[in-house]
Parts: sequence; C-alpha cells; structure tokens
Amino acid sequence: MNTFFFVAFVIFSVLIFRLAYIQFVEGPELTYMETSRNTKDIPLAPVRGPIYDATGKIALAYSEPVQSLYVLLYEDYSNGARQEEAQKLAEDLAGIFKQFNPGDKEQPDAEEIIKRLDLDYQKTHGYTPRLVKSDLNTKEIAYFMENKAQHPGVMVLEENVRRYDPDGVAVQVIGYTREYKGLGTLKKYQEIASSGVDQRDPGLRYAQEEMVGADGLEYQYQEELRGRSGYQSIDINSRNLPEGNIVQTPPEKGYSLISTIHKDIQMAAQQAITDELRKLPNAVTGYAVAMEIDTGNVVAMASMPDYDPNAEWDYDKIKYVYRNGTIASFPPDDSRKRAESVVLLGSVIKPLSVLIGLKEGLFTAGETYPDLGYTTLGKDGRRIQNAGAAYNGHINARQAIQKSSNAFMIDMVGKRLYAKYGGDKGVDKWDEYMKQFGLGVSTGVDLPGEFLGRLEYNESSESGLTKLAFASFGQQAKYTTLQLAQYVTTIATKGKRMEPHLVKEIRDADGNVVRKIKPKVLNEVEFPDAYWDEIHRGMATKLSTFDGFPYDFARKTGTSQQGSGPNKKENGVFIAFAPRQNPKLAVAVVVPEGGFGSVSASPIARKIFEAYDEVYGLDGTPKNKKKENNSDQ
Repeated sequence: MNTFFFVAFVIFSVLIFRLAYIQFVEGPELTYMETSRNTKDIPLAPVRGPIYDATGKIALAYSEPVQSLYVLLYEDYSNGARQEEAQKLAEDLAGIFKQFNPGDKEQPDAEEIIKRLDLDYQKTHGYTPRLVKSDLNTKEIAYFMENKAQHPGVMVLEENVRRYDPDGVAVQVIGYTREYKGLGTLKKYQEIASSGVDQRDPGLRYAQEEMVGADGLEYQYQEELRGRSGYQSIDINSRNLPEGNIVQTPPEKGYSLISTIHKDIQMAAQQAITDELRKLPNAVTGYAVAMEIDTGNVVAMASMPDYDPNAEWDYDKIKYVYRNGTIASFPPDDSRKRAESVVLLGSVIKPLSVLIGLKEGLFTAGETYPDLGYTTLGKDGRRIQNAGAAYNGHINARQAIQKSSNAFMIDMVGKRLYAKYGGDKGVDKWDEYMKQFGLGVSTGVDLPGEFLGRLEYNESSESGLTKLAFASFGQQAKYTTLQLAQYVTTIATKGKRMEPHLVKEIRDADGNVVRKIKPKVLNEVEFPDAYWDEIHRGMATKLSTFDGFPYDFARKTGTSQQGSGPNKKENGVFIAFAPRQNPKLAVAVVVPEGGFGSVSASPIARKIFEAYDEVYGLDGTPKNKKKENNSDQ
C-alpha cells in the first residue's frame, strides 16, 4: 500500500508540474500560434466537362486550358513603406510581359497590375492569390517557371476557358457561363449557398470568380459538368497573410454530356429558318423543334436569329436573341428586332378539336356538316368566316381538318361543347384536354426557364360560348414551339405524351456511362383507334412545298391572327410527323408574323425532315450510309 501511494504521488506530481510548465512557460507561445496561425483552403476552379452532339464526337462546348499568372502577397503592401516594393514588382512584371509577348493588345501595364494586386484588400483577402494575367504564351510560361526564385509569390496556374463550336450549334440550348458572384439570384445557386455543402467539402466550394452555368444545358446540368474544385491549403498569420508553404490539391474534371442534338440536323434547321426569314417581308424570328417520336430525343431545337457564343459578351448587341424562343416567352420590341415568341396556334389545333368532338360524342366520324364558308356566333349574329371565306359544302370530320374549316369547328365542337357542359364547365373540359396533350403544362424538358403557355380562355372576360368557339379553331391560347412538338408527338403515338430531353447520356472523365436518360411517357390519353385514324387521315393539307417528298406524312398548317386593322399580324405555324405509318419524327415550326404557315413554316419543316432522313432515315435506313454503300459498289 505504501508503494502504491508513493507511485500515485509521483504520477500526480509529474502531471501538475507538466501543466504548470505548459501554462507558464509554453503558454504565451502556444497562445500566439493559436491566434496568429490558421489554414485556409483557396479554391482552384474545376475543369468543366464538355457537351457533345448526339454522335458523341463533336464538342458543342468544351474547356480549353490556359496558363495564368497569379501573385501571392506575403507582405502587407498597403502602407507607404512597402508600396515602393509593390510598384517595383508591378513594373518588373509589366516589363516581362512586354518582352516576351509584345503583340498582346490587352497587355497590362504597371498601373493596371497594381490594380489587379488589390493592395488595399478591396476585393479579396490578403491570403488569396491575385490574378495578374490570363492566357500566357509559351515564352512567358517558360520564363516564370525557370525564374521562380527571383519572383517570390509569383506562380503559374492552369485554368480553363469555356469555348463553343465555332459554327454556332444550338447556342441558346447549350447556354453560356458567367462568374459565380453575379448569379446569386438564380435558384440553383441560392440552394447551394443555403445548403452549406460547399462549406463542408472544399471540393464543392465555389470561388467568386469561378465560371458557372447561367442558362441552357450549362445551367441545367451545372453539378454534373462542374466536377470538383482543387484547392491550395495556405497557412496564414494574424494579419491574414500567407506564411509557410502551399499544399495544392488539383481539381477534378466534370462529367461530359452526350446531347440529343445532332449537329447536321441542327444546322439544317438553323439555315432553313435563316433562309426563310430573308424572303418574308415582316418576319424577324423563327423557331423549330424536331423530336423523335419513340424516344423523346430532341434532335434539333432552333431559335433564330442567334449569336456568336465565343465573342465577348455584349448584352446590348444580343439582348433580343440570346434567349431560347422555343421554350420561353418574350414580347416584341419596338425596334422590330424581335417578334412575340409564343403565338396563337390557328388551325394546327383542329386535329385535337375533332378528337374532342368525337370523344365527347358531339358528332360521329361519318356525320356531315354543310359548310357555307362562314357561321354566326351570339345574339348579335357575329359572322366568322373560313380562311378566304372558302365554301366547302358538305364535309365530315376528316375533311374539316383537311380543308381547315373554321365553321365546322365552331358549330360542331365549340357550340356543342358549350351546350353539353355550359360556359365555365365547358371551358374547364377544354382545358383538361389541352393539358393531356402538353398544351398549358410543363413538357418536362431538361432546360431551365420553360414557359407554360398563355391560356387566354381562362383570362378573358368573354362569354363561355365565345371562348369555346374561338378556342376550337386556335384563337384562344398561346403555346411554345416545344409544346407544339410534344402535342404532335402525342398525336403520332396515339396518346403517349413523351417527355422531351436534350441529354441522352452522362459520362465520367474516363468515358464510362454513369447515367443514361431513358424514354419516359408522362401520361397516356385513351381514344379509340378509329378516332386516331380519322384525324391522321385528315392531316393531309395540300402543300406545294413538299412536292416530291418521298414519304407519306401527316401535317397541319396554321395561320393565327392577332390584332386587327393596321395592327393585324398573321403568324405561320406548322406541325407534322413522318412517315404517317410507323412515324419516326415530329416537327413543329413557328414563324411569328410570317403569314401563311404553308408558305413560311412548312419549307423549314421539309428541310428538317430531309436532314433527319440523311442522318437516321425516316424509314430506318440513313440515306448518307446508303449513298456511301452505293459509291463503294
């Protein structure tokens, strides 16, 4: 027991002595180290993954490596005593740039370098490396790498600049990037900031100067494309200045996207719209969407005019064309550089009007209607004519679609739906059918900023009868071109509303598929096959623009009217799918203020069908492959 107590006494004595030594001898030094030193992780921008076209070989967006010069300030140069040293450093760097890269017009001089060094810490912390110059040439890189010892704190870091296909392929679909610090109002980045995940994991931390997706696929797939930040771990002192060595963790490359956009088909669509706009006296914009019927793949989505994504961003120059008009809504501008992007549908709604009439039992497929070229509406006998006051005689439902009879739609659909349900309930029933076909609801597309449509039959103060009468021939709602493409796809599939998408695969940096986007049916609309067949056969408008087209195909032209008198505008609209049997592709084209859809919109659709036939084959056999095989023989 005496031995035990003696050992315990010795142990406690040692502990007390050690604690006293730490507190009174080492304490001040440890306190200084605790308060004066800290480690900060400075993000290094990740390598953004590429976006390819449908072949997986053509990069529509990619990151090009560049070498940039940074300076890490080890001293406080904000006071007068050291400002001369900073000035000398700036002059030395300016002289080196001038010596090894004399042809650079944007070469920073000593005054500009002082601004970029931010000696007063107006823009960033003292321990953060300052960007002095981007895109160094090989001579500049070699000099700084060989003379590190002569320039303490100067370092060359690899960064990446976002580039886009020089041909300008679907630029509004691909989108663009901007600095993170200017995009705090966007929902995605608000969610990232509020989640705190970027604070817990240095690899997910965004630097204020990091380039991130601001629109299109660049924004929609920001997390997949981004990869992980690298970072420099720097010990800093109490003055927030670096101290000691820097430990660097390199960034990781982001995933790559394989889009559904095929460059050849997309370029054909863009060129076709551009060609037509040159011919049309009033049209200034045009939109087209081509969507595969079985998969939902959007092989072309053109919003024209567009812009050069590789040029310096100039908002005033591109403000009327940088948004994707196939999915967005914007009004016309006074300078006539842009027309309204969503328009009334006109006659392209008539196949659905007939379907509703057949489904609701308002008439039978064989029932005939005496079309005098006009009909009257309301107590005042308001007269509404067919286009050109065309007299069609006795016609059935199929012929009413083919001849585009306004009178049939009003008397047989609008008035009878009103009589069956009454005003508000009749409008509700109409709205229910529209949304089953994707009109007035989200298409589910993987792009941001989708407009859901303007349902004027819900907003107007007109009577229920007037709303239904005008809705029946396409004069009561405005929808996007993408919604039209989904609508005609639903008709082609006999009721399957396919989800459109712009990305079909996501791959890692080694090319392995990490996610495959599969076809998705959003909802199914059930009608008897006889009804579907009736409207398919009715979609047979005569079109000289398709003379010689080698496939039987279903189509409907539309010319919607907005305004009256001198403010009257006629918009060209066209929908089609081909072939009529076993359809492969659906196309929707809208040319605001383009006049008749048969003249302004249908030629664009034909060129898109022909481009698809070349690449994939509307009959399943690509025509370009067939030509190659014939030439080999």
